[in-house]
Amino acid sequence: MSSTPEFDLLIKNVRVVRPHGSGAEAADIAVRDGRIAQVAPAIDAARAKTAHDGAGQLAFPGVVDAHMHSGIYSPLEEDAVSESKAAAMGGVTSSLNYFRTGQYYLNRGGPYADFYPEVLKIAQGRFHVDYGFHLAPMDRTHIDEMPMLIERHGVASFKIFMFYGSHGLHGASNSQRDFLMIGEDERYDVAHFEFVMRGLQKAREAMSADRARQVSLSLHCETAEIMTAYTRIVERDASMKGLAAYHASRPPHSEGLAVFTAAYLAHETALPNINLLHLSSKKALQAALMMAEVFPHIDFRREVTIGHLMLDIASPAAELAKVNPPIRPREDVEYLWEQLLAGKLDWVVSDHACCRHETKIPKRYFGNIWMAKSGFGGTEYLLPALVSEGMKRGMGFNHMARVTSWNPAQRYGLNRKGDIAPGFDADIALVDPARTWTVRAAASPSTQGYTPFEGLELSARVATTFLRGHKIFDNGQLLGAPLGQYLHRPTA
Repeated sequence: MSSTPEFDLLIKNVRVVRPHGSGAEAADIAVRDGRIAQVAPAIDAARAKTAHDGAGQLAFPGVVDAHMHSGIYSPLEEDAVSESKAAAMGGVTSSLNYFRTGQYYLNRGGPYADFYPEVLKIAQGRFHVDYGFHLAPMDRTHIDEMPMLIERHGVASFKIFMFYGSHGLHGASNSQRDFLMIGEDERYDVAHFEFVMRGLQKAREAMSADRARQVSLSLHCETAEIMTAYTRIVERDASMKGLAAYHASRPPHSEGLAVFTAAYLAHETALPNINLLHLSSKKALQAALMMAEVFPHIDFRREVTIGHLMLDIASPAAELAKVNPPIRPREDVEYLWEQLLAGKLDWVVSDHACCRHETKIPKRYFGNIWMAKSGFGGTEYLLPALVSEGMKRGMGFNHMARVTSWNPAQRYGLNRKGDIAPGFDADIALVDPARTWTVRAAASPSTQGYTPFEGLELSARVATTFLRGHKIFDNGQLLGAPLGQYLHRPTA
């Protein structure tokens, strides 16, 4: 009589890429109860219920896309399905989404005690990958709610949009209070940012040091007053068009100044865990590196997006690549790569915000950068683009695994994600590093309908994605019903 197989799944014949390894190790990966049980060469296939032949492909830890915006331009119940399919196509297995009250998202204000349970109810059963949310405290009530959000709902990360003080999501604005849906006695300004930091640090001090280590604050660093003034100047200059104009209207020193402000406020409030999001320019990253030297007691983490690594202002995507902060000139792109290769950037994300073509820019406004909405999707291209371009530039596979999986998992409290080792969730992306293909939006399950990466030729492609041992993407096809689980952070 045959014995019951000890493993649920065996992934055979792969080259395992670990975040702290050296090169890719030829091995098999055995999975039991959704977690990795063994990584070793030549595991007998008879020991598993199911086997998958990896055909010598690279086995990366499933990507932790730590910066997404599901539900910003389309209802969350739609985005959760379609955009998580796109994530799975790109080897993403954990999706962390920024969310807030105010216009866009659920288009309402009020306390998170009422708002956030509705978000969770809508999301449940719809994501094809594991998911969580970062939340933005927009008024005083939200600051008081942070301990509740941490304890009850496992929200371990919060966000400040520094430019919202007097600047809108897409350009200058005179009605920010209406846009943010905050009360007449509320101000979304530097003082509010300080009080958010004080409130979060107070919450951290009430918990264990080990848990507090994975509770952090993220900041979108741009300076509203600088952007508003420069937008007026650039809009009057008829010689400036497209992405170059948008870059000039939100100049890099606006980013750098905001980084300085954020860093000093972190020092003043004794909040040690600060994430500087989507640094897009040489000036912004230089400011971030300077602040790390000035305030060595602050644990700064620095983020870059795949869009800012792959696109520049000469991109033929034009207004379809409008995003905040803007796509920058080529010299900024090269500096970001230089510092990424030097280990000065901690993780790479997509900043995925599905903005359908009819929403992004109506046909009658084609060619007008000022009328386009900000943001675009790209989670499905994050890993293949990084592997493709990274290989050309000499970036090691292990380094890629650190910046796409391990580092964001550790920072944001995903303690069973980010590595391929016994005990970790069996989140695995199999990548063919020698498969050339051309990006076409029509091949993506995203409902966006276009991509600024259209026509980009990549030399690596995700072949298969496993979520906790379940095959959710294979050979160009999304498989099965949504299996994503909510990530109550920090996880065990």
